[in-house]
Amino acid sequence: MEILSSVVQIICTVISVLGALIVIYGVVEAIISFLRHKLSAEKKDQITENETIRQRLGAHLLLGLEIFIAADIISSVVSPNWSKVGILAAIVAIRTVLSYFLRMEVKQTQG
Repeated sequence: MEILSSVVQIICTVISVLGALIVIYGVVEAIISFLRHKLSAEKKDQITENETIRQRLGAHLLLGLEIFIAADIISSVVSPNWSKVGILAAIVAIRTVLSYFLRMEVKQTQG
């Protein structure tokens, strides 16, 4: 059982790192796009360009949050005691609410 627990913890860590990398990539991409837009010689519509940057960043954040939720769910398989399940439920609830509102904002800016 200890081997299974160790393997699942390693898997959860890898999944969490992947989620973090996706979020970091989105932030770096947004910063680069923003700076490129601001330093560009040709002036495009600022509002449209900023909304495009926000949509792309929001999509990365959304994907990262979903991956973090998956890692939390997988980690609860190893040690399902009530205190950890309660903490997991709170974390998943908060991340799900954040994900929902972020998804709504991305949809509103698209349509």
